[in-house]
Amino acid sequence: MPRIWIMYTGLMTRQPDVSAARRVFDRALRALPVTQHHRVWPSYLRFARRVGGIVAERVYARYVQMWPDRAEEFIAWCVAQGRWAEASRRLIVEIDSGRGGSAWRRLAQIMRAQPEAVAELRVEAILRDGIARGRGAGELWAALAAHFVARGLVEQARDIYEEAVVKVDSVKDFAMVFDAYAAFEEAGVAAALESEAERVAKGKAGDLMMDLKLLRLERLMDRRPFLASDVVLRQNPHSVAAWLKRVSLWREKNDEARIVETFEDAVLRVVPAKASGGSVAELWLAYAEYFGASNRAKEYRDVMDRAVAAPLGSKEELVDLYVAYAESELKGGNIESARRVLTRATAHTAKSLRVWALLIDLEEGAGSVAATRAAYDRVLELRIATPQTIVDYAQFLEDHSFFEDSFRVFERGISVFGYPVAIDLWNVYLARFVKRYAGEKLERTRDLFEQALSGCPAAYAQSIFLAYGRVEEEYGLARRALRVYERATQGVAREKKLEMFKYYAAKTAELLGLPATRAVYERGIAELGDKDAVALVLDYAKTECRLAEIDRARALYQYAAPMGVDMWAVWHEFEVQHGNEDTFKEMLRVKRSVQAKFNTDPKRLAALEVEKQAQRAAALAAMQPYPIFVQGDVVKGFGRGSKQLGIPTANLPSEAVERALTDIPIGVYYGWAQVKGGDVLPMVMSLGWNPFFKNEKRSGEVHIIHEFKDDFYGQNLKIAILAYIRPERDYASLEALVDDINMDISVAKNSLGRPAYTQIKNAAFFD
Repeated sequence: MPRIWIMYTGLMTRQPDVSAARRVFDRALRALPVTQHHRVWPSYLRFARRVGGIVAERVYARYVQMWPDRAEEFIAWCVAQGRWAEASRRLIVEIDSGRGGSAWRRLAQIMRAQPEAVAELRVEAILRDGIARGRGAGELWAALAAHFVARGLVEQARDIYEEAVVKVDSVKDFAMVFDAYAAFEEAGVAAALESEAERVAKGKAGDLMMDLKLLRLERLMDRRPFLASDVVLRQNPHSVAAWLKRVSLWREKNDEARIVETFEDAVLRVVPAKASGGSVAELWLAYAEYFGASNRAKEYRDVMDRAVAAPLGSKEELVDLYVAYAESELKGGNIESARRVLTRATAHTAKSLRVWALLIDLEEGAGSVAATRAAYDRVLELRIATPQTIVDYAQFLEDHSFFEDSFRVFERGISVFGYPVAIDLWNVYLARFVKRYAGEKLERTRDLFEQALSGCPAAYAQSIFLAYGRVEEEYGLARRALRVYERATQGVAREKKLEMFKYYAAKTAELLGLPATRAVYERGIAELGDKDAVALVLDYAKTECRLAEIDRARALYQYAAPMGVDMWAVWHEFEVQHGNEDTFKEMLRVKRSVQAKFNTDPKRLAALEVEKQAQRAAALAAMQPYPIFVQGDVVKGFGRGSKQLGIPTANLPSEAVERALTDIPIGVYYGWAQVKGGDVLPMVMSLGWNPFFKNEKRSGEVHIIHEFKDDFYGQNLKIAILAYIRPERDYASLEALVDDINMDISVAKNSLGRPAYTQIKNAAFFD
């Protein structure tokens, strides 16, 4: 059926009777179902375009009525044929239907370029409607003004431009409108110049129109920064930076009335909670500084008094205002006025250390001792003091000979601050106490040192022990000093014990002589680990050499040889200087026996192997391409993760480990894990033989950092390995192993927050 109609219409389009052809097309559309109209319309439209005129317009109108979404074809045809009014009407229909897209811009271009063709339309009303809707306001304003210009209505166009520059609310629209306005005025000036030239050529007198148009253009260019500032403030009336910029514009004009007016508008309109590009306090300070710069103290104080009573964004802003207010008064030499300001500030911002610090400085420099002490005491009562405040207060009291009061301040500060801060206060306190009383109050000095040591953690005790020992050396008894050093070897942190034993030995030699150091060395060697003990043995041997006890020194070298530290070069040098052939051979025999022992000792070999593997792991991990994706069904492991460690693990099947993880070093890794299409969660994985539990085969044990209600044996586990943490280690205790695992978990949590790692969660590998 459609085929017959298509052939029929094709025949009719070749006939000269246009009306007959139209009627055939219409009959075809009525006869065929709507679903087959698309086969007729292409030839109908070709026919209409060929005929043109009102026929084509009505055919397209009917076509668009059938398929509204194809109105663009009709509009394009109207534009091509110069049917501007119809094109404009169709664009308006598209706009009203919500299918406009760029319709407003095209409509504006037509109305701007073809004012006469669209005169029958309500151009101003249409464009103002677009402006009200916020559709490219700058272009629509420019089009409306240009429409009036094209119609010769110059004054109306100028009014439109003036209205536009004060109503647009974006910098982009403003730039478009202002450029068009400037071009409009420049065109007027150019026309006036031509007219003036013609008048002069004809010998006629000039008129004032030329001067008027030049004045208009100059004033327009002068207004540009202010108009742009208005736009920015219309966009965001809470922009502190924009208000300050506007003030600077008026300052360039040196217009005080406008400057004050702008500041008043700013502090009135900016809402503290919405302030951007600065704070309300900055506005108030700039306002006050305007008067302060010209030494107008009364106006400055009036503004600052209003500022500290006005709503602000935070307490810190209020502190900034009070501090600036007080500093300004001090700069002007108004001490009493500054004191009054700071006294008010302490009432309104009681816990601001900045305010109190300024008040304390003021009282120290220009006030009384009693007022200064009262200020310091109030800071301590409010519990806002810092360690430096304590030291400064104590120094102030000491400078005014209130020594006991200064010591009580230190004790008060130490009770407030915990370690490690307290150790610094103790060191300063003890040093000043010793300096003050020297050896006069030795028992009290000893009590102070004992108090300092009683609650001091081992990590911070060394400096107190050393100071205590020096006091005993200088003012007490040598034996008591050595007892202090002996206590220090037990009271300091483990990593400082070797240093302390060496210091103890040196002081023993100084005070009691070299033979007395033997007991110190022997005790240290017994208490320290092998590595530190060997270092002490070497010092001990040197001491014996100084005492000419060569055999004792040699015995010490023999004692240290099995400790696993390379000391053969030192022993060799010793034998060269003090030995003979027999002793040298004995040294070589000991060396061979020790090396043979270490070469066959399983623990030593295991330690060496772990160290080598760690080095290889670090090198390989640096080159390993990440991420590495692995998956497999969870299998039953050794059952120790939850029971012994409290850290449950999911074991990868051995085939997955062998297939995907053979080429990467053993050790601990972190990355992402997903169980059976669930959430992608952070994980740490141990890959290797787990030397603490003596695994017989290489395994991959994954700890997912999440609490699961049930086991998920047999479920699919997907992991993405992202980075290497550390090598596997053997441990002396289960607690040490758990500590390291918890550290690994912490490393994983911190590292996986990086953007590059979080992106891996969205990889296609995961469901």
